Amino acid sequence: MIRVAVCGLGKMGASHLAIVNAHPLVTVAAVCDPTGYILDVLKKYTGIKGYADYADMLKSEALDAVIVATPSRLHAPMVEQALMAGLHVFCEKPFCLDPRDSARLAALAEQRGVVNQVGYHNRFVGAFQEMKRLVAAGAIGRVTHVLAEAYGPVVLKAKGSTWRTQSSEGGGCLYDYAAHPINLLNWCFGAPKAVGGSVLGKIFSRDTDDEVYSTLYFDNDLSAQVSVNWSDESLRKMTTKISMWGTNGRLYADRQECQIYLRDAALAPSTYDAGWNVRYTTELTEEVWFYVRGEEYSAQIDHFIQAIHSGQPGANSSFANAAETDQVLSMIKADADRGPVPLPGAAAAGPAPPGRFSLFGGRSAKAKV
Repeated sequence: MIRVAVCGLGKMGASHLAIVNAHPLVTVAAVCDPTGYILDVLKKYTGIKGYADYADMLKSEALDAVIVATPSRLHAPMVEQALMAGLHVFCEKPFCLDPRDSARLAALAEQRGVVNQVGYHNRFVGAFQEMKRLVAAGAIGRVTHVLAEAYGPVVLKAKGSTWRTQSSEGGGCLYDYAAHPINLLNWCFGAPKAVGGSVLGKIFSRDTDDEVYSTLYFDNDLSAQVSVNWSDESLRKMTTKISMWGTNGRLYADRQECQIYLRDAALAPSTYDAGWNVRYTTELTEEVWFYVRGEEYSAQIDHFIQAIHSGQPGANSSFANAAETDQVLSMIKADADRGPVPLPGAAAAGPAPPGRFSLFGGRSAKAKV
C-alpha cells in the first residue's frame, strides 16, 4: 500500500482526503493542519493521526507521498521539504506564486525521480481531453484565435480578507481562477511567446484583483484572449470555457460538452461529420471508483497514485507543466503593472513602456513604436 499524507484540510484538502482515503492502493498515514479541532474530529472518527507541524510529520511518519492543499504561499516551502525527503508530491494549483520557485522545484523533482503533479483537474475532464485530441489531430485546421474564459461567484461584496483574497497569500483571481483556462491553453499550444493588453481589475477586493483580461501571443500567428472574473454572480459555480477558431471550423469546450463545427470532415477523426458535432462529457469520461464533486477530481488523484504504483515519474500536469503556467501568470501581472500605452498627446495613465511583454524578458523589440 502507498502511504500518503494530506496537508491542509480546507475545501480542496478535505475533498482530496475523501478521495485518496477510498483509493484501493492507498493508506492515509497522516494529515496535517494547524486547526486542532479538525485533527481531533478526524482522529476520533477515522483514527487518522494528525499533526499541526508539517516538519514533525515528515520526520515522524514513514510516507511515500504527500498531497499539499494549503494556501498558495505555502506551496513552495512545503513541496521542497517533501522533495528533499524523497517523497512523491501532488500539489494544489497554483503551483507557486513565484515562477522561479516553480522552475527550481520542477528541476528538483526531476532530479529526485519522484512523481510530481499539480491539481489542474480540467485536464481530466472528458470534454477538454476531447478538445485537445481534436486540436492535435488538426480537425479545425490551423487554429488562428482562442477565447479562454472562467467566471464564478467567489467575491460578491466588499468583506474581510481571507487568504484567497490576499495577493501575497493566494495570488487573487489571476492565480486562483485565470490559472485554469491558461493551463488549458498551455496544454494545447505550449507556452506563449508574449502577452499584451493585460488588465487586473478590482471590483470588491481591496488587496487583489477580481477580474483578469489579457491577450497571449503564440507561434504560428495564434492569439488567445483571456477573460476571467470571479465576481460574477450570474453563475452558481465556476465555469471554464474554451472557444477556438481555425481554418477548417470552430471548436467549443466546457465541462459539459465539446462542440465542433467542421467545414471539411476529412481532417477530423472518422466519427465526426461536416457541420456541427457534439460530444458530451458523460460519454467521454471513464468511470471512477469514488465520486466527490466530479469524476475529474478522482481521476487526477488516481493518475498520481497509478504513476507511483507503476514507478513512472512522468505525469499529466507535472511540475514542469505547472511551472509553464506560473510563468505566463507572472508575465500577465508584469504586463498589467506597466499599464496601458497612452495615445500621443493624451495624459499618461501611469508608467507604460510600449509593446508586448515577452516570455524572454521585458518588452519585445518588434513592438517598438
